[in-house]
Amino acid sequence: MERLTAEMRALLVFAAVGRNALPNTIPISTADRERKDYNMSAQADRLGVLIAPVLAELELSLYDLDYSGGNLRVLLDRPGGIDLGAITQATRRISNLLDEADIISSAYTLEVSSPGLERNLRTPVHFASAIGREVKIKTRPSVEGERRVDGTLIAADETTCEVRFEDGSSRVLQLSDIERAKTHFVGDAAPKPGKGSRPGRPANKSSATSKKASTTGKKPSKTQPAGEEG
Repeated sequence: MERLTAEMRALLVFAAVGRNALPNTIPISTADRERKDYNMSAQADRLGVLIAPVLAELELSLYDLDYSGGNLRVLLDRPGGIDLGAITQATRRISNLLDEADIISSAYTLEVSSPGLERNLRTPVHFASAIGREVKIKTRPSVEGERRVDGTLIAADETTCEVRFEDGSSRVLQLSDIERAKTHFVGDAAPKPGKGSRPGRPANKSSATSKKASTTGKKPSKTQPAGEEG
């Protein structure tokens, strides 16, 4: 009864917050859902609904959520970026809520982090937020034309996106035809090796932007957030 009460309370609060607290979904077939290319599992959706009130209270948005192989990965975002302090606070709140609701029966690892500079694009909201940025897209094998589509994302809606190439031409893609997509960071120059940076990767300017800030907790045994000691 306690578990049911916790879930019902979270759902009621979520109803007041509104469904825009969760990423929109891409209209794809049942077969594609089973492949989990777009993290559409029922359990992931249920977990997203459960933690939505906590995120709203912390003024954070859920960028993506994936639950597979005993790992629950939650990607959070906030206008202007998110720092390690916010990640740590969110991890504790989410971990406590999951323990109270007890909707994951088996042992699992919880990882909460920011999407980073180069982030996966899975939903219409993701694509809309990336307009004006460089993207790398790969279409499904069944789609006609070149499978790799790299360029500047200039438009996106609930079902399509448009990418402009260097020669000025553009291509419109159905979101359901996309196998995977991500933003591509283009810097003035490649960072020099050393001090935590990797060749060909964005330099680490802060834990909230260039480098993914993350902290991990486990069930049933709890661990402290990364960077903290007892």
